[in-house]
Amino acid sequence: MISKCLKTCLVAAAALISLNSFSQDLIARQAPIDKKLTSVDSLMLLKQIRAEQSEFPALDLYASWSNEFVHRYGKDVVVPETYDIDLTGFRMPTTNTRITSKFGPRWRRMHNGIDLKVQVGDTIVAAFDGKVRIVKYERKGYGKYVVIRHDNGLETVYGHLSKQLVKEDQLVKAGEIIGLGGNTGRSTGSHLHFETRFLGIAINPALMFDFPNQDIVADTYTFKKRPGQQNRAGSHDTEMADGEIRYHKVKSGDTLSRIAKLRGVSINTLCRLNGVKTTTTLRIGQVLRYS
Repeated sequence: MISKCLKTCLVAAAALISLNSFSQDLIARQAPIDKKLTSVDSLMLLKQIRAEQSEFPALDLYASWSNEFVHRYGKDVVVPETYDIDLTGFRMPTTNTRITSKFGPRWRRMHNGIDLKVQVGDTIVAAFDGKVRIVKYERKGYGKYVVIRHDNGLETVYGHLSKQLVKEDQLVKAGEIIGLGGNTGRSTGSHLHFETRFLGIAINPALMFDFPNQDIVADTYTFKKRPGQQNRAGSHDTEMADGEIRYHKVKSGDTLSRIAKLRGVSINTLCRLNGVKTTTTLRIGQVLRYS
């Protein structure tokens, strides 16, 4: 006959075994749920990342978003040594692709974009998917203009518009209408002034886009930081060489020797490329070729 104490112990042991079995079964049932929750969490995180990237294009390059300045980004923006810019998905800003003024020095100033002949009222569209950063008017410059930041890291500027058809902070798709061609601001005739910039640094659009054939030159354009380029983008990083030929805009305090040291060339090279002498007095705003 089993003693009362032993019987109590056996009942407790049986209950413990049953509870352990139930716990294992519960854990087994919970495992797929945990896996599913992990999958859901990952999906939600991915959606959040995509939403942030859509809300702030090129978030990995630009640490801030401002509707004030066209080319000022702050000291928190670092200019990489090289960066591959995806050009797929490009749409010509206008079907009128006759270039009336090229990228480069013009009238003792640097022309940081290209001019495309358009008539007042012609449709102007976004070059890539992105978000409108600036919609403003500049009487002595761009006139009515729009600036868009794109997912690929580029920013495009559309100047001298007769009408702006988008608002700041608006998301746009490549090919979406953003304005109408015009002759506002500092302009001598109706045209579209079109700029492509990377972290405020102007790049010749003709290096990326084949305007006569309305196509891209290649699927990718590799940005390379030039000798003397600042590590961080600033308000003065507004001129970028056009590939093989490079230019420097003279600023206050610049001398031939200072420019030669900054650009990594000799003074003789500067003199030869620009038809000047070592004794020539430089003018602020003068554009010098250095390669």
